[in-house]
Amino acid sequence: MTASSTFATASVGRPQRISTRVAFFIAGFVMAAWAPMVPLAKARAGLDDGTLGLLLLGLGGGSILAMPFAGYLTAHRGCRWTIVLAALLLCALLPLLAIAPSAATLAIALALFGATMGTLDCAMNIQAVLVEKASDEAVMSGFHGMYSVGGIAGAAGMTALLSTGLGPFPATLVVVAVVLVGLWYAAGSLLPEGTERDGPLFAVPRGIVLFLGVLCFIVFLTEGAVLDWSAVFLVSSRQMEPSLAGLGYAAFAATMTIGRLTGDAWVNRLGGMRVVLLGGACAAAGLAVALLLPGWPAALVGFALVGAGCSNIVPVLFSAVGRQRRMPQSAAIPAMVSLGYAGILLGPAAIGFIAHWANLSWALASLIVLLLFVSASARYLKA
Repeated sequence: MTASSTFATASVGRPQRISTRVAFFIAGFVMAAWAPMVPLAKARAGLDDGTLGLLLLGLGGGSILAMPFAGYLTAHRGCRWTIVLAALLLCALLPLLAIAPSAATLAIALALFGATMGTLDCAMNIQAVLVEKASDEAVMSGFHGMYSVGGIAGAAGMTALLSTGLGPFPATLVVVAVVLVGLWYAAGSLLPEGTERDGPLFAVPRGIVLFLGVLCFIVFLTEGAVLDWSAVFLVSSRQMEPSLAGLGYAAFAATMTIGRLTGDAWVNRLGGMRVVLLGGACAAAGLAVALLLPGWPAALVGFALVGAGCSNIVPVLFSAVGRQRRMPQSAAIPAMVSLGYAGILLGPAAIGFIAHWANLSWALASLIVLLLFVSASARYLKA
């Protein structure tokens, strides 16, 4: 056993669990606070849709490029140091996104914002793995549930601030204040140690890590597809009013959040293998309901089932990667997160490509096959 794992096992308790939840909340809160500012940033920098899309792709690319460094940094400097540094950098970068005057400035700010968010994502998941390994029960779903709660709070809070007439820059300062309060509360209980230090800076995922990463990729691909295409499907195929089409993703996000907040109890009761088995089947059935039954109410029910089914698969996969011994955690967890981000980035584009050659319904139906693969793969997960 390494020194870092000995420390984690001896020191983890309720304060460490709470601090981990706060870190996940901060990540979801800051990321979602950026979303309502996208149209304002587009108008301020004078961007067309294509240029904006490239800049947003840079955000995800920055995240993926930074993740291997994040694992190395966490292993050598510890979870607390890396999480606090990343959160403070986000507090500096978010206001910059609110005032970036040109495409070039916005591109640089977005790439740095993405790299910092990717660093925080890796560090908080490494902390989550260490905390769960030292616990007597599953706690990973609750951590990821707080990311969803943070996302809801960030999007709703920023939207409310902007709707009052407050400018983007002062609105981001309110967000920064909330983050600093949360960070001040949690920092003392974040783990000062990280994972073992013998891992390489870059490592190609292999064995069980690659397998778990592929499953993570599929689930995140599904999430990205629902995010970007559910509204289009509801309008074009179910004749829903465009002003209400966001209800599709809202149904998905609501059941995912509820599922994660209650997921630890289900994982403790059923075991991770059964949660993935039933979750993948539930998500696949939800898509089938949305695509096969007429009317938009059935589609909303279907998207809600997809959210419920997907909600606890990724937390179980992170728990599984924390148990494996094929790769050091400092390399394995960034690899998992990177593959997940790749799914979010590539998913919407892949669905669009298939929809171009067939139609949107067939494109979304391809996800059913992938989700059934996830469900069938549950037998290879350790309980």
